[in-house]
Amino acid sequence: MHDDETCDTAGSVSAGRDTFLDHDVEAAVYDATRGGAPRAAAAAAAVLSLVPDAARALLDIGCGTGLVTERLGRPGLRVLGADFSPGMARMAAGRVEGVVLADARRLPLPDASVDAVSAVWLLHLVPDARTAVAEAARVLRPGGVFVTTVDKDAGHDVGSDIDAVLAPYRTARAYDRAARIEAFAAAHGLGPAGETHFTGHGLGRSPRRTAQALLRGEYASRLTARGAVAEKLAAELSALPEPDEPRAEPRYRVLALRRSSASSPPPH
Repeated sequence: MHDDETCDTAGSVSAGRDTFLDHDVEAAVYDATRGGAPRAAAAAAAVLSLVPDAARALLDIGCGTGLVTERLGRPGLRVLGADFSPGMARMAAGRVEGVVLADARRLPLPDASVDAVSAVWLLHLVPDARTAVAEAARVLRPGGVFVTTVDKDAGHDVGSDIDAVLAPYRTARAYDRAARIEAFAAAHGLGPAGETHFTGHGLGRSPRRTAQALLRGEYASRLTARGAVAEKLAAELSALPEPDEPRAEPRYRVLALRRSSASSPPPH
């Protein structure tokens, strides 16, 4: 076990959303503060581009409010959602049939029961990503794909003045770094099957917005700054030119990892 393989203690991480938020409260405003429908449509299109045409059942883990999940449907493909937060799951259930309240590390599905599993902005919040990947592999049928965002926080590095301020405090041990996820996948019979990128519409950050998010603890997965150091960084960010002007929008990376057609259910 790697030394960063400690299990998280915050239930919200299991839900696949920001660590320091109360997700039952946040559910009502979650979509509006994270790019809304344009971002969700871009994410769903990227996921679907990596799901085989023959797929008949897809499970979206950490589905949140279901804004992305509801856009994953296409003719012949049944879409299910799972989230750990009751508030998020209730929102998703209003958009998607078949939403379950579940931890991504303990899915209530039989072995080899779906053709695709998707995870959008989930694994960067899960220290125990190994178990989440293992569960995705377990519920996949032979030939099925696990489609997941990776290197999420790196997608926000657009070469801006904000990035220059934050660079000395950026963690090099992101839970969702691609090499790490691919290694976990390989251990459970999943191999590379393609990748793509999409734009985080509406998520270009301004210095002031970044400073406020930093002080709320929203960058805990990507920055080492805490306490007085975070306050110092927030002051530096707020002092940048045009503090309310958003910088470039992020670009997110998505991987597809396919279960071997001949493989047996992976070990638990």
